[in-house]
Amino acid sequence: MFESHLGFSGPPFQLSPDPSFYFESKGHGNALAYLKFGVHQREGFIVVTGEIGAGKTTLVRTLLQGLDQDVVAAQIVNTQLECKELLQSICAAFGIPIDGNSKAQWISRLEAFLTALAATGRRALLIVDEAQNLGPREIEELRMLSNFQLDNVALLQSFLVGQPELRQKLRSDSLEQLRQRVIASCHLGPLSADEVRGYVEHRLRHVGWKGVNPAFTPDAFQRIFEATGGVPRRINVLCNRLLLSYYLSPTETISAREVAATAHELRIELNESTGPTGSVSAL
Repeated sequence: MFESHLGFSGPPFQLSPDPSFYFESKGHGNALAYLKFGVHQREGFIVVTGEIGAGKTTLVRTLLQGLDQDVVAAQIVNTQLECKELLQSICAAFGIPIDGNSKAQWISRLEAFLTALAATGRRALLIVDEAQNLGPREIEELRMLSNFQLDNVALLQSFLVGQPELRQKLRSDSLEQLRQRVIASCHLGPLSADEVRGYVEHRLRHVGWKGVNPAFTPDAFQRIFEATGGVPRRINVLCNRLLLSYYLSPTETISAREVAATAHELRIELNESTGPTGSVSAL
């Protein structure tokens, strides 16, 4: 709506994850390094956790973009599944045809697929999103699938991506064997105040922003940090609304005052109460 009016090539604060907008904060940079190390090991489990909107999916997609062509990746998003449904979803994600109702047959076909991949010099990577929704039995099922080997080389490596509850779930005594196979783990925290400014400017520049139209005052970035807690998705929601307000009622600059007013509007719309710092918990 307002993008062309402001001279942008596209929306700078869209909510859908897009690796082309990846911003390397200290936390995200460290996490990406851990993930690259994990993939290089070619086996085991890699665990990525973070609050809702922390940038987990963008991080994983950024990693996938840089993978070698010998890696065949598949992703599962719906994880509120029982063991049999989980196995069906894994086969479907890799494009393995399944029929009948035999779990043993599905496992056999998956193993045959993974073995055939390895024979051509390729390997499989399974990404399980929203992994905190998996039950202990389903997580154990994933561990069992990681036992597939050819000439002592693992045929399947898995990413478990989820909210912080996933870490608590993995501490269960019943999942000790899986924990021993976790070769890399990272948690995405919020951006710092300085990083929030870098994040906002990075996304704006990505669509052609030149530092003006709109211009931001330094205190505006501090207020964005306070209102969002440094969570990328909340920042996107707030900044998208800021740009809309600027388009409808142009001002010389976007200052802390405009940020506070816009955050207040969003709080009313979302029926959210503010914390001690006036943060918007649902942004």
